[in-house]
Amino acid sequence: MLQDMILAVIVDFLLGDPYNFPHPVKFMGKIIYYEEKIVRRYFKSNIGLKVGGFLIVIINMGIGFFVPYFLLKVLRGYNMVYHIVNIYLIYICISAKCLHIEAKKVYDALSRGIDEARDRLSYIVGRDTKNLDEGEIIRADVETVAENTSDGIIAPLFYIMIFGASGGMMYKMVNTMDSMLGYKNEKYKDIGYFPAKNDDLFNLIPSRLSGILMCISSVFRFDVKNGFKIMFRDRKNHKSPNSAYPEGAAAGLLNIQLGGNNYYSGELVEKPTIGDKTKVLEKKDIIRTIEIMYRAEILFLLIYIVIKIV
Repeated sequence: MLQDMILAVIVDFLLGDPYNFPHPVKFMGKIIYYEEKIVRRYFKSNIGLKVGGFLIVIINMGIGFFVPYFLLKVLRGYNMVYHIVNIYLIYICISAKCLHIEAKKVYDALSRGIDEARDRLSYIVGRDTKNLDEGEIIRADVETVAENTSDGIIAPLFYIMIFGASGGMMYKMVNTMDSMLGYKNEKYKDIGYFPAKNDDLFNLIPSRLSGILMCISSVFRFDVKNGFKIMFRDRKNHKSPNSAYPEGAAAGLLNIQLGGNNYYSGELVEKPTIGDKTKVLEKKDIIRTIEIMYRAEILFLLIYIVIKIV
């Protein structure tokens, strides 16, 4: 298990997520899409849609965990095939290199013009990007890397360490359900109620762990004392009960301010800020946040290696 996890992390670092590569998360998305259509066809009331959303959560958590679990159980007698499949399943749960590449595309686009940077950013954030200035683009990119240090790296690794590849796949299903159904607008507030709450629950420990790892791994590199200070001080300055931990850690470590108001589908959504405006956001903060992301991942892996060896 330990060797497979190390190899999976290395494969992710080398390959990322090739666009033409078959990815189970895309299949998860299709399952959720059709489940939503079925639920909306048979459940019309607000309570009915909540019940339907609850059923989607239960069914998909079972699919996410037991399909890879039984697949690996069948393959356990075929040593080499078992390890190849296990490494593959762990690898597709981790998205460090993909996050690095997508964030770096925004960074590179800023050198070529504001319109291209806005367009690039629109692929990785939910907010409106067409009127953002350079500082707002940088802020959005930094926030995305910081938040997904938990969602895309530490959280899946956390569940893999506890439950194996099946745990990582289950978490990816939980996260995918939230990203597709967990909106708080009129259309999704009922059917997405349980997917969103379930995602909050699954990220409760990993988000806090991510913030701590981000701070500790930044010793002798960034402002660790301020990282811890802002993470705990501003931990409630987000509509999510979890996202402010990694974002607060990043803001404090870099002495920048994140959060604040954004537009979504033309509607202003007011949000509190995270961190202090000790210095103005600059392009290099994107690269620094990517570095913090990798530092947290490596530290978490090293801690797990020590625990397993001891």
